[in-house]
Amino acid sequence: CRRRGPAVMGGFFYNTNGFAFHRLEDVVPILAELGYDGVALTPDVHHLDPARSTRKDVLAFRALLERHGLAVIVETGARYVLDPARKHRPSLLDAPVGAARRLAFLEQCVTLAHELGAPIVSTWSGSGPEGQSRGEGMERLVVGLRALCEFADDAGVDIGFEPEPGMAVERTDEWPEIRERVAHPRLGLTLDVGHCLATGEGDPAAILRAHAADLRVLHLDDHRPGVHEHLAFGEGDVEFRAVAQAVRAVDFEGPLEVELSRHGSTATTTAAAAIRYLREIFS
Repeated sequence: CRRRGPAVMGGFFYNTNGFAFHRLEDVVPILAELGYDGVALTPDVHHLDPARSTRKDVLAFRALLERHGLAVIVETGARYVLDPARKHRPSLLDAPVGAARRLAFLEQCVTLAHELGAPIVSTWSGSGPEGQSRGEGMERLVVGLRALCEFADDAGVDIGFEPEPGMAVERTDEWPEIRERVAHPRLGLTLDVGHCLATGEGDPAAILRAHAADLRVLHLDDHRPGVHEHLAFGEGDVEFRAVAQAVRAVDFEGPLEVELSRHGSTATTTAAAAIRYLREIFS
């Protein structure tokens, strides 16, 4: 029979890509001590390396999370986990051999999520080969996401699709087409509030409200208009009080995830400042 996944959880999560210079076993107690509710795990060459980690490693990490009372979700944005020379490649938009490698990696992340008790895996479109038409890229993306959702359904895991600046699908206004074409109940939306400013799409709070019914994960980071650079809270132009009001208005109870991947050299102090800021804003 089909396995049922755990219920979606809320609270503040911190992405492990912001602790690139820490051992994973050190990240969990730090985040627990700071008062986070969960960990957004990005499997990477230095954090539960998908190519080398054993089931024993996975179960040890789950036990560590449980010991510290932290929930977990899974992110898939590791930069060079599949190709040491090309960032975020291959993608689902690549030719069949490359797309199959990306799909296999994503399925591996779904299996990892199931073993950790994580209810959600987030991913994005990536970019396709130079000169690829939008139609061809979208067709490959839809086929890949549908296959991933079928795999995730058997594991009891949801898939959050994230529009990402600089990739084939950058903006949430493209999300309805993807949702309708994939047409799978496991597929939802992962929204990064800063990306709404980076792409010039509009007010993050308004976009959140418009897509609330599909929302699985909300990424929190500051941005300036027109620039894809994840900033610490208060360093950009995101109106976080409006975002917090929108979260309350739509009764979103999923993960609120801090994503500051370029702050690894100040990870502990940055994570501490982030949760102080968020507690004030979301109180």
